[in-house]
Amino acid sequence: MTQHFKLLVPGAKASGKLEVTAPYDGKLIATIDTGDQNAVETALATADALYKDKKNWLTVEQRITVLTKTAEIMQSRAEELALEAAREGGKPLIDSRVEVARAIDGIKSCVEVMRSSHGEEIPMQKNTASMHRLAFTTHEPIGVVVAVSAFNHPLNLAVHQVGPAIAAGCPVIIKPAGDTPLSCFRLLNIIHEAGMPEGWCQGIVTDSNETASAMVTDPRVAFFSFIGSAKVGWMLRSKLAPGARCALEHGGVAPVIVAADADLDDTIPLLAKAGFYHAGQVCVSVQRVYAHKSIARNVAERIADAGKRMNIGDPTLADTDIGPLIRHAETERIHEWVSEAVSKGAELICGGNKLSPSSYEATVLFNAPDDAIISQNEIFGPVVQVYEYDDIDDAIARANALDVSFQASVFAKNIDTCLYAFKHLNGAAIMVNDHTAFRVDWMPFAGLKHSGYGIGGIPYTFRDMQIEKMLVMHSKSL
Repeated sequence: MTQHFKLLVPGAKASGKLEVTAPYDGKLIATIDTGDQNAVETALATADALYKDKKNWLTVEQRITVLTKTAEIMQSRAEELALEAAREGGKPLIDSRVEVARAIDGIKSCVEVMRSSHGEEIPMQKNTASMHRLAFTTHEPIGVVVAVSAFNHPLNLAVHQVGPAIAAGCPVIIKPAGDTPLSCFRLLNIIHEAGMPEGWCQGIVTDSNETASAMVTDPRVAFFSFIGSAKVGWMLRSKLAPGARCALEHGGVAPVIVAADADLDDTIPLLAKAGFYHAGQVCVSVQRVYAHKSIARNVAERIADAGKRMNIGDPTLADTDIGPLIRHAETERIHEWVSEAVSKGAELICGGNKLSPSSYEATVLFNAPDDAIISQNEIFGPVVQVYEYDDIDDAIARANALDVSFQASVFAKNIDTCLYAFKHLNGAAIMVNDHTAFRVDWMPFAGLKHSGYGIGGIPYTFRDMQIEKMLVMHSKSL
């Protein structure tokens, strides 16, 4: 019998049912309830009532207990969580195991930020107006959090949205991606099992985009967390209720500068892994590599050789390196973009073929023209482009030319080259002798320009989901 996941909105009735299939072979994995406007209203009313009842807010001790127990349960089911995430999302098992480990560590980080969170004293008695006064700040939950998540890291992204909300003391409602809702719902069920009252942490797959939009833009929503496409994210932000805060995480076209003196034995494995990891379906995946003309072809051919050695196939197998694209339409789109670049003069070093409706070869292009679609947009597929450059200023100008800006990197032995690139490359984070997809979950993670709004990373999201509240005490005894 196919597993079924219920709507996680207490008191709401499901309006329908969604079939969740494996992107690799199309097999039915499970079914999940969907909710309509009535279910959304129930979820929002429940969350709003909990927030307004300050006498019964969850204490920090209660939240720490729940999250600590959540991490313990997740650890005991780590292999199951990894296998199921690989099935529904297509990320190879070897990488899904890393995602689960990160997710568990993320829950633990939420506990750490609660333990270290504190206000600060605001200086008083510095002039006549401030005499006989003592002032300090505290923190309170901002209000109802609504989160919309993406498909490519179905467990860890949910942790980054739900975990800080719980830590901050906010009631949270999350809508996972329709392609990969199961990992998120497994997480929510574990959180409930760990002792969290269901109304404080709700989950819903909406029956339509209109229903989801109505939930996001409701005036009871105090904070909106979005991970997904720029088109949808900016549209929803424009419709938020007055006063609602938000954080948006979109995509990028992470550029890499490879100088002539770079150690290619170290560089190539990093670029190949970060370019083809999860079939390139990562917002900071290596896509554009600008290599000095003296080494550019060698760089392209060595990345291609590394890609050719990667196993492409069933993501639930331990020896698979590259899994499927999330939808068949994505495979078609990627092939169209690669073909268009080749027709405009790009040299196909390797790949360029569909292996199945869901799988695409690891592909390397050399010197694609700047007006090719693939040079101007996020490919979100297993495709790496290598461009040669004469002057590093030209490479940096081309790297900075697009309307997206997230993470970038430079590979060089000369420290001056690295620092020059750090100064002049656009990006929220510039990696030196490391790939663009590097991340640990306590560091700031921010898309700039069209790539996003606000700062991700558990401590930063935790901070954003709170308000700073100041107490000023007046006493002649002071």
